[in-house]
Amino acid sequence: MENLLTEATHPYVHLAAPHVTSGVLFTLVGVLVVALLIAAFVWGRRMRSREPGPPHPESQPRLPDGAPVGDSVERREPEELPRTDHRRKPHELKGNGIDSRRRD
Repeated sequence: MENLLTEATHPYVHLAAPHVTSGVLFTLVGVLVVALLIAAFVWGRRMRSREPGPPHPESQPRLPDGAPVGDSVERREPEELPRTDHRRKPHELKGNGIDSRRRD
């Protein structure tokens, strides 16, 4: 009768694992995780060894024999927009850089 009363008040008592089994289970899971991490590290090292190395200094681009190429600076004239309620679309705008003046 006591056994039936215990099962009625604690129905999950039989599902719990013994203390020793859970410790062994955690140890096995820990060893498995460490083995997977080591395997991933080894696999990554193999993949990296197949990649080409860094480029040699001879294969790098060089500056031209003259002076280095400088930036060009332009000053554009502003275009006055008419005051209307019509919204202008990009294809209606003028001055896409063709009428700009170069500053020397």
